[in-house]
Amino acid sequence: MIILGYNGFSRVAELFGKLYGYTQDSVDRHSFLGHDAAAALFIDGELVAAVEEERMNRQKKTTAFPANAMRWCLDQAGLDYGDVDYYAFGWQFSAEFADSAIVRLANAPIPPEYKFQAIAGFGELYTGAFSKTAILEDFARHTGHTLPEEKLITVPHHRAHLACGRTFAGFGDAAFIISDGQAEQDSAIMGEIRDGRVKVFEQFTIDSANSIAQLFAEITRYLGFTPNNDEYKVMGLGGFGEPPEKNPFLSEVVSFDGPGRYSLALANDPRGPRAYLGLFDEIFGGNDGNRDDFDFKVRVAAAAQQMLEEVTAHQLRALAEATDLRDLIYEGGVALNCVNNTKLLEDLSFERVEVSFGASDPGVSIGAAAHVAREKNIPIAPATSPYLGPEYGAEEIRGTLDGYADSLTWEELPDGAIVTKTAELLSGKTVIGWFQGRTEYGPRALGNRSILANPSHADMKDVINTRVKHREPFRPFAPIVLEEDAHRVFVMGKKERSPYMTFVFPVRPEYTETIAAATHVDATSRIQTVTDESNPPLARLLREFTALTDVPCLVNTSFNVAGEPIVCSPKDAVECFLGTDIDYLVLGDFLVTKR
Repeated sequence: MIILGYNGFSRVAELFGKLYGYTQDSVDRHSFLGHDAAAALFIDGELVAAVEEERMNRQKKTTAFPANAMRWCLDQAGLDYGDVDYYAFGWQFSAEFADSAIVRLANAPIPPEYKFQAIAGFGELYTGAFSKTAILEDFARHTGHTLPEEKLITVPHHRAHLACGRTFAGFGDAAFIISDGQAEQDSAIMGEIRDGRVKVFEQFTIDSANSIAQLFAEITRYLGFTPNNDEYKVMGLGGFGEPPEKNPFLSEVVSFDGPGRYSLALANDPRGPRAYLGLFDEIFGGNDGNRDDFDFKVRVAAAAQQMLEEVTAHQLRALAEATDLRDLIYEGGVALNCVNNTKLLEDLSFERVEVSFGASDPGVSIGAAAHVAREKNIPIAPATSPYLGPEYGAEEIRGTLDGYADSLTWEELPDGAIVTKTAELLSGKTVIGWFQGRTEYGPRALGNRSILANPSHADMKDVINTRVKHREPFRPFAPIVLEEDAHRVFVMGKKERSPYMTFVFPVRPEYTETIAAATHVDATSRIQTVTDESNPPLARLLREFTALTDVPCLVNTSFNVAGEPIVCSPKDAVECFLGTDIDYLVLGDFLVTKR
């Protein structure tokens, strides 16, 4: 059976701009539903291809219909649109959902004029983008293929997240939490998978008006960053300070309402999430004179991080009481807060916690297809690899380089010699763009489209942030390490491995100077563990680099500049290389330098 999962609404950006003033150039450009558009192809239960549309159209977190991603996945398998048995879409805005949404808006504690505006706006969104009719029309408009209605299966958004997590966790029976900005109408669900059956514990479901992720997004906006994109910056800033003894977020904004439940102070404010901005000024003493101060930002960020940790721990304590299962699947955008993930694992009674590389919305395309496969009784083949996207051979790379002959020189180093040469270059104070194999999936660079450097140079963080990535100087970098060396360098606690860069660990004191550029100010690192099986070239590079330097890690950051998607093609890599102070570019077996 052939199932293609996807996410993305071509008209959402237009409609959100018209109805709410969100435009592609505004700070809210990543807040559209359907962001992280992508496509993923399963054949007889095996995930054979997946890629995000942003890697193709070069628009970060795009909401566009994933025409390029879908076409690439089908081409990989030699298929056309008509060959697919089912298309799985990672949202389900059913007629029943529409009815309940209208009732909820009509009964909201807001003036009648706001109710009419809200209902009218919802109606335009529903008919223009969210309904099954609109989804089918969108498909035909962008593919030229008329999709029979019975071939389109819409999947509840949180169920798609859960199915993605199940695909990569390697668990059988397990508890789960899904927490994100919003699904169709909820922001968090919890429950368990037992004997293959999913049970949602409805008493713990949190509606979207009380979304902790949307609150965190407004804090992100308040600190001068882009909501639904830069929350990791808030997490990183929090490491520069200590949370307050009395946290204003926990005393003035969030209320705990019994086991596993919480509510937000301004959940029903007609101004929407923006209403919190004034409240933040009030509780933190913010004003036009101090909001841009680094110390003020750190104080707010540390409180926000503690608030997120307390809320999620409150949820999971209730889940642990409600189930005897001690494996936990954690997905949704909140699961990208890797500082929180580690604390949850170490402080609660769950023995194993897994967060996939597709935890945020890129994962719903994989998850939607996996969900449909399970519904059709198709067993899902075990999967662990994030390297699911396009790959480019030597001829394609050479053809790209020929087009830049006036700007570049290169040499081909076959038979693995490129790894040895790269290890030698990295033993010095160099920055290398590393481009190998298939593009990784998800928001993290996991070693195939990466910028690499030697972490023993303490100022390398500043060099990459300012000269290469063009981003804020406080931003930390992550290390890659061989799985067999990870426990020697980091305090791993309950974790044996961390292949997707979704957990943070303390650096052992004897290594904080050795990997100074990959150690955050709070002496932790968000690590990626590598094995010979998971990524052979990268594992070999780590071995050769460590043999030369006695440094067991490399700095690994995504191959892009701030605001751009991670590179996908050789052309993307060359353009990024030429526009930055990266010293060398490795494309497959080609070592590239600037003229």
